[in-house]
Amino acid sequence: MITWLANPERFNTIARPLRPWLAGLSAVLLAWGLVLAFMSPEDYQQGDTVRIMYIHVPAAWMGLLIYAAMGIASFFGLIFRHALADAAAKAIAPVGAVFTGLALLTGALWGMPMWGTPWQWDGRMTSELVLFLFYIAYIALHASIEDEQRAAKSTAILAMVGLVNLPIVHFSVQWWNSLHQGDSIFVKGGPTIAPAMLWPLFVMVGAYHVLTAWLFLVRLDSEILMRKYRALRIRLTFN
Repeated sequence: MITWLANPERFNTIARPLRPWLAGLSAVLLAWGLVLAFMSPEDYQQGDTVRIMYIHVPAAWMGLLIYAAMGIASFFGLIFRHALADAAAKAIAPVGAVFTGLALLTGALWGMPMWGTPWQWDGRMTSELVLFLFYIAYIALHASIEDEQRAAKSTAILAMVGLVNLPIVHFSVQWWNSLHQGDSIFVKGGPTIAPAMLWPLFVMVGAYHVLTAWLFLVRLDSEILMRKYRALRIRLTFN
């Protein structure tokens, strides 16, 4: 099945009909999640600033998840030379960079009233910044190399190296002293967040996932078309 979908044309026969449905579902979930977020109660310590959580936490989660997907796609592109793998990694990279940047920005906004500072060089914040820089380096490297095969190989190696940072981001609050709070959802004994706050958060996480899927399919289709255009231009040049 994976080999069959590795063909761009076959993949698009499935992906194109899904795009409008994903766009509509993401819009509905985002609207629903934001309404629930504004209706959720204030935190007894953080007050209304806790509502930043509904933007910040899903963005941080998606930044990690997208980079993991990018690294896996890069592995398959480098080792097995799948036609679609490098295109998929290249297409999803800017989406992951935006989510990671959003996580850093909203984290800084959240930090000001809670900690009195937008930034501390602790393990979580620093490793999240490193993740963002890996995204930027991947995008810049792909743009700087004209030869598609060389670009695919170089960026795949960079993406796989960056996978080392993912467990550092996740476990940093456990490994080092940090202003950043620890895990409060996937913990022994169940989530420590009140259900009235947890449900809006789950809806926003779902909305971010569906939005990511839609953006990925749109960008991947554009990348496939661009590669076809480059291949056609090269053939016309040498004929």
